[in-house]
Amino acid sequence: MCSLPAAVALRKRYPDCEIVWAISPKFADVVAACRAVNSAIAVTPRLKPSTWPVIAGEFDAAFDLQGLFKSGVIVGKASARRKLGYHWQREGSRLFSAPVTPDPTSLHVVDQYVDVVRAYGAEADIAEFSLEPKPEATESVFEKLRAAGVNSPYLLVNAGAGWATKRWPPPSFAEMLKGLHGRGVMPVLIGGGDAPAREAASAVEHYCRTVGAGLPASLLGQTSVAELIALIAGARAHVGGDTGSTHIAAALGIPAIGLYSITRPERCCPYGQIQRVHYDPAGLDRIQPRDVLSTVLRALAA
Repeated sequence: MCSLPAAVALRKRYPDCEIVWAISPKFADVVAACRAVNSAIAVTPRLKPSTWPVIAGEFDAAFDLQGLFKSGVIVGKASARRKLGYHWQREGSRLFSAPVTPDPTSLHVVDQYVDVVRAYGAEADIAEFSLEPKPEATESVFEKLRAAGVNSPYLLVNAGAGWATKRWPPPSFAEMLKGLHGRGVMPVLIGGGDAPAREAASAVEHYCRTVGAGLPASLLGQTSVAELIALIAGARAHVGGDTGSTHIAAALGIPAIGLYSITRPERCCPYGQIQRVHYDPAGLDRIQPRDVLSTVLRALAA
């Protein structure tokens, strides 16, 4: 998600170029929703050389925006005149592309990704994502919202995250949602279908009952990535930690209220929305629900 503006910057500088994106299958729908990308190729390179894909064609440039072995070998095997990479190169990825040192003013990882293609002449005064939900996904999401009883403006809540240390405590979510009760916006729980995400959402529901916040609707584990993009595009706002749906919201221009502790907001907050981030390096449990509620209400009123 955070690297999509690199494609937009290339498209602006070279409007007739052909942009081919090699991507993990589970994220292919994200790239497919970016108007700047011509085609996305799903790849799953592993240590075994027979799994290393060769992208057909002759390219003017190839860019490694991940800086890992699995992304490096793709660039390494590509037929390209220039090969440039993200400056933080790990797992031997430096063997396949030349690292681009980011501009000193590029604090956010999104801007650092764009710096890689700037080194090839791309232009971008501010990063843009050009993300647009697919019509069929929008139609599908509408049906799912209706089936879940959501017939009013909605607020998306993602209580999960890849790491437990990136998850705001469920009681805090419940207290925040209690303050929203009766304000004409329906909370909708989202997230993956994995056990940690389900446990986090279940705990939020439990504490919502305990504090009298009303039970939020849920589309947890019910959306594809394409549908998730469409779902977020229709939301009034999104509340979550440093996780994928938070960054999708920012990319779509939806108010993204971020909850951060172990990651620095300056580097990885919802892009362009650091003013909506609540950050405490001592722990997410120190972020107060009343403060988050205040930020949500300002976003809803905007």
